[in-house]
Amino acid sequence: MGKARILILGGTTEARALAAALAPRADLDVVLSLAGRTADPAPQPVPVRSGGFGGAEGLASYLQDEGIDLMIDATHPFAARISANAAQAAAQSDVAAFALRRSAWVPVEGDVWLSVHSVPQAIAALGAAPWRVFLATGRQEAHYADAAPHHHYWVRSVDPVEPPLTAPDVCYIHSRGPFRLEDELEMLRGHGIDVIIAKNSGGDATYAKIEAARQLGIRVIMIERAEATGLPAVETLEAALDRIDHLVSSLMKRGV
Repeated sequence: MGKARILILGGTTEARALAAALAPRADLDVVLSLAGRTADPAPQPVPVRSGGFGGAEGLASYLQDEGIDLMIDATHPFAARISANAAQAAAQSDVAAFALRRSAWVPVEGDVWLSVHSVPQAIAALGAAPWRVFLATGRQEAHYADAAPHHHYWVRSVDPVEPPLTAPDVCYIHSRGPFRLEDELEMLRGHGIDVIIAKNSGGDATYAKIEAARQLGIRVIMIERAEATGLPAVETLEAALDRIDHLVSSLMKRGV
């Protein structure tokens, strides 16, 4: 009997953890797909496919051509286009699929959050007074800060922001999470940050800046996720592994 072929759409901590959990299993053939946006991706525990598929049509073709039995969308909670393509491709190719999506952060006592729905809204919400802003939205949408050049920005990303911002007061911080609370406190204090712009990514890897903001009384302009549509979703690695076991056992019973 053949192995069940699994495609993980990745780029997140959860995708890597899921791949690591599945890698030793002799009954599975796992491929991890990365978008190829990070210049030097971390090593992965299973074979990697890098680059896009060519939209939903291209992904559907890949699923069929490669004989994929199960697709797991473990992309970033803000990768809305990829997730929509995954749902469409799964339906089109009649391949079993689900999403592994960590739950969003929720404010707790002491948090000072303003919720918005996009990076441009967050930049606009800074207002007319000049602030010292920690922009933690990643490099792809950092350029929206150019619309409000009177603020001083600290922009953190894994890879350099290309092209650089045109706003006159910008400092770039290149680093990859997870981030420690002590380091975030030191960074926010050292730069005298007044306000943080962050995406509600959920998970532990980047939560330290939110905790640090709470301790220091710093405002957070929080970009909330769009409502997820399409694939059924689980929020934990354990739930994902349970669902995989259920699907794989039903495939084996059918004699895949």
